[in-house]
Amino acid sequence: MSRNSVRITYWVTPAGDGQWRVKREGAVRATAVYEDKADAVQRAKELARSQPLGQIIVQRRDGQIQTEYTYHKDPERFPG
Repeated sequence: MSRNSVRITYWVTPAGDGQWRVKREGAVRATAVYEDKADAVQRAKELARSQPLGQIIVQRRDGQIQTEYTYHKDPERFPG
């Protein structure tokens, strides 16, 4: 993995209509929308794992962060 790897973060958030949205951080539109939160989390995990450095952040219905998952190793910031 390159030292210049950028962490790609996907958010699993409530869509306000009983659905769950998977959205890449900084994107304008959702990557996917699901009826079931577990399905949204599973898809976000697949997307994050496919990145050199991926992360997902899962929110509760009230908007609070429930959990985070990080995949692959952060690049070292200092030699040695």
